[in-house]
Amino acid sequence: MRGFVFLLLASTLCAASTDSCAVLPFFNAAKNDSSASPTASNVDWLGLSIAETLRDALELRGLLTLGRDDLQEAFRRLDLSTNLSTRPQLTEASILKIGEELDAEQVIYGQFQVLPAPPAAGGGADQSRGSLRISARIINRKRLHESPAFSETGAIEDLSTLEAHLAWQALRIVAPDLAPPESDYKSLRPPTRLDAEENYIRGLMASDPPQREKFFLQASRLDARFSHPNFELGQIYYQRKDYKQAAQFFAKVAPDEIESHHAAFLLGLSLFQAGDFAGAQKALEGVAAAVPLSEVYNNLGAAESRRNLPQAVDNFRKAVEGDMSDPVYQFNLGYALWKKGDFSAAADHFRTALEGDPEDMVATTLLGKCLKKQGFKSSDPNDARLVGLERIKTSFEERAYRQLKSLLASPDSTHP
Repeated sequence: MRGFVFLLLASTLCAASTDSCAVLPFFNAAKNDSSASPTASNVDWLGLSIAETLRDALELRGLLTLGRDDLQEAFRRLDLSTNLSTRPQLTEASILKIGEELDAEQVIYGQFQVLPAPPAAGGGADQSRGSLRISARIINRKRLHESPAFSETGAIEDLSTLEAHLAWQALRIVAPDLAPPESDYKSLRPPTRLDAEENYIRGLMASDPPQREKFFLQASRLDARFSHPNFELGQIYYQRKDYKQAAQFFAKVAPDEIESHHAAFLLGLSLFQAGDFAGAQKALEGVAAAVPLSEVYNNLGAAESRRNLPQAVDNFRKAVEGDMSDPVYQFNLGYALWKKGDFSAAADHFRTALEGDPEDMVATTLLGKCLKKQGFKSSDPNDARLVGLERIKTSFEERAYRQLKSLLASPDSTHP
């Protein structure tokens, strides 16, 4: 069944599309006011915070949304600035072009305005940061229809509540069947401390890597339940090859967050690279149960193979079934079979791996050993280099998997 699903991916995605939603960063309306304070751009982070919360809420309810990287790439192609501090308000034509570039059926956009709070009696720490008014609209490109504006108003200190209710209103328009009762709208996203949210968003906006890390670390310290900065920090440390530190942050991502599967996948990679193969196996087993992708089965098999567990062969075989042409999957399965002494079957997979990568000298060496029916010899110093050769995958295509799964579940799909 897995092989069928992934073989169907390319043809199905070309023949049909599921509704996807793009949420654009909200525009700071103060920039249209010539009398606005010169420091008005200091609250630009609110526009990205609103968009991120809406996107998370829609994703958690099962909708397909476009991520930040997708949006930035679309803006780049259309020669539009991604800098919230300098970008002018988008025209409706630009919004439609962005939706077309992203192939998004629905585009959510809007603006916000911050009104200063009157000075509190006696001043002090209880001084409010002001009130916030958010206004949003949704363009349905398929139906060529734009929704009426919907809005939220309240104190900036209540940002989480305002964003959650705005997300609930958006759900009622985009996918009414997925919207919870209004009394439960706060469940769309757990409340986050305002200062933690601000630091996290400023981290996303920062172009300087040390500044990004500083903001994320502060956000993580301020709100221990806030998973997003921990996910970002995990990626920062993984890229530095500080795998133990990366694992600590990935482990903090809550299981009900939108990036939980990706975090668990990267947790497995971090533990594998740190030499904790049992920990890597445990993390990846959970991912495989939820997102049965070839790269997950491959890395799970690699962790099991390092522990000399027999089920490694089965998981490598599942990876191959999902993508027969990938030389990494073919090599790993051949390597596991060679270690078992199944030389004939291993040789077949090494041959296939070499078809995809003819310059793979390790696969060539192991193919030669299979043809000579030579297994691993611990007494041979030359064979020491043949230990721990399992290859891992770092990509994680959960979005493509979810899109295909949605297509296959759609009543309009025509799959066999």
